Amino acid sequence: MRASNADRERVAQILHNALSEGRITVPELEERLDTVYAAKTLKDLQPPIADLPDVAPSGTLEPSQARVVDNRIGGVPGSPASIAVMSGATRKGSWIVPPQHTSFAFWGGIEIDLRNARFAERQSTITAVAIMGGIEITVPDDVLVEVNGIGFMGAFETEDRFGARPAPPPGAPIVRVTGFAFWGAVNVIRTPRPQPPPTIGA
Repeated sequence: MRASNADRERVAQILHNALSEGRITVPELEERLDTVYAAKTLKDLQPPIADLPDVAPSGTLEPSQARVVDNRIGGVPGSPASIAVMSGATRKGSWIVPPQHTSFAFWGGIEIDLRNARFAERQSTITAVAIMGGIEITVPDDVLVEVNGIGFMGAFETEDRFGARPAPPPGAPIVRVTGFAFWGAVNVIRTPRPQPPPTIGA
């Protein structure tokens, strides 16, 4: 039987839970998610979770009837590019991340902050290229981020700050960061979402 988007999301959530429980590592999660999102049938969805709990006792997957939808998903996409050539650029605040966004820094710096962003689609890809420059991408810990860029005489890395949770909630947006850093750096920072200030008189 053909797999639906809801079926893929259900299996992806099993993998997210396994990460938070320490059953699999982040590289294993990324490798298995690639298989999950490429799956065409329910049978294709079984291998990534065959060695994990929370799978149907029969060892088979039944079609899912429900899907968790994050309320941050939807809207008209914002700018598809951020460019800084011997200068700086910023994408922050309430903006809508497009499915594909390219960030290019040459002798310059770019700051991309997703903590107050919405997402046009559940999955977004940011292609970050830093040549003798720097790109910093801040992602709230209730968004799943996958980083697989390359650093050559530079750095392309991710780090958790300020007690970021190990895994986002079900149905969370997915941001894939890929690209290249040459004599520069692309730094992806996971951090807890800032809490709104208390209401005066509350």
